[in-house]
Amino acid sequence: MESTFAMLSRKGYVAQVSDPGLADALATSRLVCYCGFDPTAKSLHLGHLVPLMILARLQRAGQAPIALVGGATGMIGDPSGKSKERQLLSREAVAANVESMRRQFQRFLSFEGSDAALLLDNNDWIAGWSYTDWLREIGKHFSVSSMLAKESVRRRMDDRDQGISYTEFSYMLIQAYDFLHLSDKHGCSLQVGGDDQWGNITAGIELVRRLRSKTVYGLTSPLMLDSAGQKFGKTEDGVVWLDPEMTSPYRFYQYFINVDDRDVVRYLHLLTWLGDDEITRLAETVEGAPEARAAQAALAYEATKLVHGGKAADDAVQATRVAFSEDIRTVSLDAFEAIFAGIPSASLPMSSLDDGIPLAKVLVSAGIAPSNNEARRLLAGKGIYLNNRQIADNRVVKKTDLLFGRLILVRKGKKDNYLVRFTEKRAGSRAGP
Repeated sequence: MESTFAMLSRKGYVAQVSDPGLADALATSRLVCYCGFDPTAKSLHLGHLVPLMILARLQRAGQAPIALVGGATGMIGDPSGKSKERQLLSREAVAANVESMRRQFQRFLSFEGSDAALLLDNNDWIAGWSYTDWLREIGKHFSVSSMLAKESVRRRMDDRDQGISYTEFSYMLIQAYDFLHLSDKHGCSLQVGGDDQWGNITAGIELVRRLRSKTVYGLTSPLMLDSAGQKFGKTEDGVVWLDPEMTSPYRFYQYFINVDDRDVVRYLHLLTWLGDDEITRLAETVEGAPEARAAQAALAYEATKLVHGGKAADDAVQATRVAFSEDIRTVSLDAFEAIFAGIPSASLPMSSLDDGIPLAKVLVSAGIAPSNNEARRLLAGKGIYLNNRQIADNRVVKKTDLLFGRLILVRKGKKDNYLVRFTEKRAGSRAGP
């Protein structure tokens, strides 16, 4: 039978471990493990999915997870992986973010039963320290030279324009103390996090060893970059959030539908509960029938179900299917904007529809066809679709053709979609709904 550590490694969750003995510890003991999440926004985001899945997989393997919300560290700012100082949040904003994030953990972890997860806030034990006591009891155990050698600090120190404040420099001490506190109070012996947390995690391991003469462990996951080198969970529109009010389930689903073939199998292992046999089958479709995008469809469905539930995933699938059918008018505006976000878009004056406008003229004015002759050729060849209906003649576009009172969807050929919006403003071009 495959060990827990072997499974985590095979699926791609492991970048570094502090001690090779972790594999045996996971196989022979029930470990309490934790991961910290700073409330720098009112929602978790896609970048948190991998550490959340690590905690969830450890729980399913019989370990006891702790999700630690950084009510204290969130007011300081972690320099790890950041090129410049964070904007400090108010106490009120941090507290509000903590409460918002609490609800999201229940999607991933079970807080009932013998291996019930714990949800803790480090402000509960950090806030009571006085500054002088902190320096005497904790600060004296940290060498400034060793802190400066940590990559997260050294990288900032090397940037003369940015540097690092004493506030962010001190972040490492708080995270290290969290590990000590959780070890003392909850028997915690494993901290997990992204690979940019390695310096903070090892600082905690050293503090526990120094003060308690105990062996505790650290495990980091690879930083998530796609095959193009872009940070996972970032789009042209910003961060992909787990809160449906901040990123709708439709937009969430579309993010994964559009994943590159080079990334999809890795994401299936990291971000879904699909079995290995099913992932192997989907991997074969990527090689044998990439145009079907079966692996992306499975990934999008499973990831959306994981974060937003089965109904939201089903709705996203149905909306996407309808959006490419003649029933497009039944799709909600929210779903439509999510599905067609980022496609080429042009604006034409609403007044042009007063008497109607020939479709060929729309094609040229919107930049879909380079000339009237090419536009007429496309129409004659049945290569143009208006709102997913094939058009074979140079018909007139009217206000009754508008979707949501302001848009038409034009498709050239099988895959090239364009949005044309009609506004009271001057005509122009851009991308997205």
